Amino acid sequence: MTAHYTFAETWELPTPAEAVRDVLVDVERYPQWWPQVRAVAKLGEDDALLVCRSRLPYDLEIVLHAVSRDLPTLEVGLGGDLDGFARWTLTPAPGGSRMVFEQEVVVRGLLGLASIALRPVLIWNHRQMMLGCKRGLVGG
Repeated sequence: MTAHYTFAETWELPTPAEAVRDVLVDVERYPQWWPQVRAVAKLGEDDALLVCRSRLPYDLEIVLHAVSRDLPTLEVGLGGDLDGFARWTLTPAPGGSRMVFEQEVVVRGLLGLASIALRPVLIWNHRQMMLGCKRGLVGG
């Protein structure tokens, strides 16, 4: 059983796009500023394993593969418990930058099956994770 999810958010950040990019491409430091990223293991030059947990008592293991690290668009392929991509488009804005986040994923197996009944809860859980990301990027 599979379930498909699409997420999109736009944030105004008080930091220049270049500085936000530098934080986002430094995946190994995510646990220092993004509370829902519990652990990171570098798997190679372009790959890393993230263990994430938001509000629900479930660890998600996500393999990231860097597709683009250059402004304005940063993109990673996602594997592991999720298959798809995450993309950040960063552009200059008054007082800092504008970030457009887009993510499309397919969830398979038992998690995919469970996500059919729990879809609203999983969407809420993802929102909580992204609020942690935003708070970390703005420094509080």
